[in-house]
Order: sequence, then structure tokens, then C-alpha cells
Amino acid sequence: MNDTVSPRRRREVIDALRRGTVPANGLDLLAVGLERFGSALDAELDAVAGGSAVFKAVRGEYGSGKTFFTRHLAERALRRGWATAEVQVSETETPLHRLETVYRRITESLRTATVPPSAFRSVLDGWLFTLESDAVAADPALAGASDGVVTAAVDRLLEARLAAVSSKTPAFAQVLRAYRAASLAGDAPTADGLAAWVGGQPHVAASAKRSAGIRGDLDHFGAMAFLQGLLTVLKDAGHPGLLVVLDEVETLQRVRGDVRDKALNALRQLIDEVDSGRYPGLYLLITGT
Repeated sequence: MNDTVSPRRRREVIDALRRGTVPANGLDLLAVGLERFGSALDAELDAVAGGSAVFKAVRGEYGSGKTFFTRHLAERALRRGWATAEVQVSETETPLHRLETVYRRITESLRTATVPPSAFRSVLDGWLFTLESDAVAADPALAGASDGVVTAAVDRLLEARLAAVSSKTPAFAQVLRAYRAASLAGDAPTADGLAAWVGGQPHVAASAKRSAGIRGDLDHFGAMAFLQGLLTVLKDAGHPGLLVVLDEVETLQRVRGDVRDKALNALRQLIDEVDSGRYPGLYLLITGT
């Protein structure tokens, strides 16, 4: 191992083991007995990258290796260029029935092979750069055109790429247009606020929201549409899929009956949407005891 593993990687793994936690990286060094799942996992990752969606539930007793398995799968996905996000379900911090909060946790924990959490802003910027490159490639005359002409062409392409999302929630494309305009104008506070809003963050400055013509915060139904938009952005930015892990779903057993019913209904709704094909490119994985 000393000949093939860097000192930094060894140290990260050993330090995590000393803390009694699952290492964030290097799980391939420790994975034993998971080889039999490899072909099935690769087939599912291939299917999702091809435009399908997958839902999977992992059940096991406390300490049986559920978190290890999910992070091992996440490493496998990252090596394929995917984005991943891990959300800890919690009655107080991340209640499952509040999908707007779940979406926010996804954007906060989003990571890629090259960018640690949160990679959300990096993904947005990469996508907008790709849009401009694609617009110029489609019309080479734009290379020498004015900024206004290029912006109009990019906005049209943005609307076309997000047409499926805009049909139900036009605010997603609307805010991204305003975010791009603020970034190009060097208006960092407005750009920061709009990036936060489209990432599901509450309490965004009213001035930033006014610049995009929006009001209020993201709600339950808007979050489901924004997740669809995020998948489109990731795909265009070169990430063929998104693995979302909802960890510790068993906490639903310890909440009030009415809260548990709402959470289970939200989970059912999300699974139904995955099954209906609304979220191409999504691999949804839940764990519980």
C-alpha cells in the first residue's frame, strides 16, 4: 500500500478511522466483500447516465456499513464524472416532509470529483460557460458580436435547455438569467444572492430578488422543479448523473405521527416522480435500519 497510496490519502483514511467515522475518500482501500455488487451498481449508473432514474433503499442494523456502502457508491460515481450529495435526515434540521429544505441540503452538500462541497456555484458557472460556448459554436458570427447580441443568444439557449423546467416553474431560468447578468456586470452581492436563492437558501436580500423579478422563498413544489433544473444543469456541465443519498431515514420512526405521515407522503411523492421519469439522471438512495 505504501508504494501506491500517497501519504496524504493514508493520513486522511487513518484519521477518520481513529475518529470512528467513515472516511470521506479512499474507501476503495477498505472495501471488502462489495465486489459482488459491482456489476449491478455499474449497470445502474450506466442506465442513469443514459437518461433513466433509479431509486434504491439500503437497510441494515446500526453499524452494519450502510454509510460505508453509500459513500463507496459515491466514490464510484465521482470517478465516472458524476455529482453527488449526501443529506442527513433530521427532525429539526432536515425534516423529510419539507422538500425545499432537502433540496437546499442537496445544493449545500453537492460535490464533484474536482470540487468539494458545496460545488453548486462552480457547477452553475461551468454550465453558463458551456452555454456561451455552445451558442458561439452554433453561430460562429457571435464570436465578433457585441455583448448584447451574445447575451441574447445565450438567453435563448438557456430557455431552450430549461424548457421542461420552465413549463412548470419559470423562476428557475428567470433567476439564472439574472444571475448571469449580475456576474457579467460585476455585481457580486446580487449574483451571490441569486445563486443562494436558486440553491434554496432562505432570507435572500430583497434587492437581489427584485433584480430577477421574484418574491419570497422556494417552496415545496418549487423545490421539486428546481431539482429537475439542477439535473439539466449538471448534465450540460458534463456530469452525467447526480447521486443523492438520504441517510438515516429511520429517524421518521421517532417523530410525531402527523409529522411522520407528512414525511412518508413526501418520500412517496418523490419516489413516484422518480418512477415517472421526471428526473432523468437522478440516482436516489435512502438508508435506514
